[in-house]
Amino acid sequence: MRHVVHPRTAEVESEAARLLASVISRRAGENRQCRMGLSADPAWEGVWQELIRFHGEEGLSFSHVVLYSLDEFYPISDTDLQSHSRHIRDGLVAHLDIPASQVHLLDGTVSRETVDDYCRHYEREIAEGGGLDVALPGISSAGHIGFNGPGSGMDSPTRTVNIDRSRRISLAADFFGTENVPRQALTVGLATILSAGKIVIVQLGEDRAALVARMIEGDRDPSVPATYIRRHPDTTIITDESACGELTRYRTPWKEGPISWTDRITRRAVKMLALSTEKAILKLTEEDYNEGGLQDLLSSGGSAYDINIRVFRRFQSTITGWPGGKPDDPTGFFPKRVVVFSPHPDDDVISMGGTLIRLADQGHEVHIAYQTSGNIAVFDEDALRYTDFVRDFCEQFQVKSDRVVEIDSHVDRFLRNKQPAEVDSRYVLDIKGMIRRNEARAAARCCGVPESRLHFQDLPFYQTGTIEKRSISEQDISETERLLRGLKPHQIYAAGDLSDPHGTHRTCLSIVLQAVQRCADTEWYRQCTVWLYRGAWQEWPIDEIEMAVPLSPQEVERKRVAIFKHESQKDRALFPGSDSREFWQRSEARTRETARLYDRLGLAEYEAIEGFVEWDGESGLTI
Repeated sequence: MRHVVHPRTAEVESEAARLLASVISRRAGENRQCRMGLSADPAWEGVWQELIRFHGEEGLSFSHVVLYSLDEFYPISDTDLQSHSRHIRDGLVAHLDIPASQVHLLDGTVSRETVDDYCRHYEREIAEGGGLDVALPGISSAGHIGFNGPGSGMDSPTRTVNIDRSRRISLAADFFGTENVPRQALTVGLATILSAGKIVIVQLGEDRAALVARMIEGDRDPSVPATYIRRHPDTTIITDESACGELTRYRTPWKEGPISWTDRITRRAVKMLALSTEKAILKLTEEDYNEGGLQDLLSSGGSAYDINIRVFRRFQSTITGWPGGKPDDPTGFFPKRVVVFSPHPDDDVISMGGTLIRLADQGHEVHIAYQTSGNIAVFDEDALRYTDFVRDFCEQFQVKSDRVVEIDSHVDRFLRNKQPAEVDSRYVLDIKGMIRRNEARAAARCCGVPESRLHFQDLPFYQTGTIEKRSISEQDISETERLLRGLKPHQIYAAGDLSDPHGTHRTCLSIVLQAVQRCADTEWYRQCTVWLYRGAWQEWPIDEIEMAVPLSPQEVERKRVAIFKHESQKDRALFPGSDSREFWQRSEARTRETARLYDRLGLAEYEAIEGFVEWDGESGLTI
């Protein structure tokens, strides 16, 4: 197994595309077909775009390529929005020179009476052609290979499978609700995938770190089919650095031999030692270091006492009750102008609501930029309820408008006749966006941020009405750049919560950072700090936190009230992800756990702590 790591997503996608291009070119040079099995997994979309670019700009021909899809929902039409066949056909094949006769896509419309024969024929067709030269499977966060889930044997054939509940929950966003996800799928079996000449896997993001570690370092486990990959003689796994966090050489590199003890690695080692021994940092002894396998740290870092003091002071220095600085701030900028970028209309209060409250209460000029409308995450019933209110309002106060009647009639008719997984009409999307916008206004008022400082960007990449978004455009970046240049903030807060399963956070952060980089030569930016927050999906490891804002019980309660203002996301969110808790529960659990860890390390005890990491354009998080 070969593991290739790149710091940035774009570099991962380029590496994978060039690897595939070399295979395709080599086979073409031998006047032989390149038989490729591929999945419509989102991890491959960026790779597809690179392959399309190679074809258009570098003349890479796909005329010798024979494509086989590896999975498909069942039953489903290949014209449906969620169809894997549609994704492959429209997202890749349509842009290349592959003859139609060489494209074989699993058919989700075959009858139940003939589906078993169809699967056997599909597998036989692959085998009779000599098998797959290269397989590009999709790997789920739980370790499914395509739809080959727990219990799938290495000799499993192409077949229909039931989609288990956890996988259906993870797919809910694509189908606008778990109840709309098909119960079954067609999948090429592990026997065919594992017999491919080469397997290439792409994994991105911290939420894949545990799986990547199991694939590379773990034992073969029938409950995690992805671990079978280790038995294949020619597998390449390409990941970004954030997907490597659980690998030994990244998580505990000192266990692999002598290393250079940077401040960050030292903090992580001492933190882990303190937590494993259940001792405060300042109570750790040389015996603890020796028994914990950290003799090398003692040799290079001095005595246990010296290391303890140094690390303790570093953790202590992160804690501040003045995230925007005190009135006697040596920079001379107080109060500060602050911009908080919120990917969805509720991420600001969920992830950094306590800090938002404190910034406003301490007199800073706080602006909130809501990057997307969040309109696809509103239940139809909520849209009907608000439409009913408008109708009653107009009747009660005798507001007469043919336009209102027209829209009311359309929305009522559309939603009452809407089919499962059907995309909302423009009117319905606008109403759902208005619901989210007004909830954001109410939450901001709770935090002390006036409406005049709220900026609803509605970035174009998001405006598709579906979970599948457009690529980042120049307009997305330029609109963000224009906002920054107009406000000239002293602090910028952006969501670094890249485990968001729907990918919007990753896209929104990329837009912010690209816009920030365009402002790098301005005078105001030289005085600006960019902070990255997390909360809804994950929290920063405490050894990475560079600013820790403690919250009092009263601030935790006020933050909760602000989150509650997002009523459309309360009780049951439309797209909750794999965590069944409400967003306010997730947020409070994570911030309380951060505070508990600080306490266990021997620092002050707080009700909750929100953590931040500074982005400086070179180190830290990269996209």
